[in-house]
Amino acid sequence: MTVVLVTGGASGIGAAVARRFAGNGAQVVIADVNPSGASVAAEIGGLFVPTDVSVAEDNDRAVAAAREAFGGLDIVHLNAGIGTGGTDFDLEAYRRIMAVNVDGTMFGIRAAVRGGARAIVVTSSLAGISPTAFDPVYSASKHAIIGLVRSFQIPDVTINAVCPGFIDTPMIAAFRDHLPERGFAVAAPDEVAAAVEQIVAGGDSNQAWEVQAGRPPMIVQFPTVDLSRC
Repeated sequence: MTVVLVTGGASGIGAAVARRFAGNGAQVVIADVNPSGASVAAEIGGLFVPTDVSVAEDNDRAVAAAREAFGGLDIVHLNAGIGTGGTDFDLEAYRRIMAVNVDGTMFGIRAAVRGGARAIVVTSSLAGISPTAFDPVYSASKHAIIGLVRSFQIPDVTINAVCPGFIDTPMIAAFRDHLPERGFAVAAPDEVAAAVEQIVAGGDSNQAWEVQAGRPPMIVQFPTVDLSRC
């Protein structure tokens, strides 16, 4: 039996990933600060663990709960994330975004590896591979996640990032209806969930995958840096 842990699984992409893996027979643990994660867990016959990913011990506790409840841990989707830093520098918002998005990813990777996971997928964003002028701090945090994913070499563990564009989640609720008016397509969360499933099944590592509405997932091609030599 495959055991999957999803952070930020109470809604949006995380909930879609949880439902997809559960629908394929996996035991799923939802770790989220949002208590509505309990309803999603009950719906899929999974387990809900209240979790603030910015706290290292919370990540460890979620992994331990998965192992205790289901006897192991196979796949971890580190999806929890926040934005809305805006364009004005607000120290409190900056620290919270970095704590959730970057610290939460690092803590989650560490907990997952210690817990025996064999595959880790992290949710970054198109904002992690291109400039995002309307939320620079969010963009910086998502770029940092790409750096972690591409740099970590973990024996017997694959680690990859999924980089969604506009997805119909609570994060874009405030401007969601205006996107089609401006010509931007909005993807369903399950399109990202399908990409996560594909990435795990593929067995590759240290890649970032672009996911946009109506397009197949694509590996992001980064430039190769040729270091100067003496």
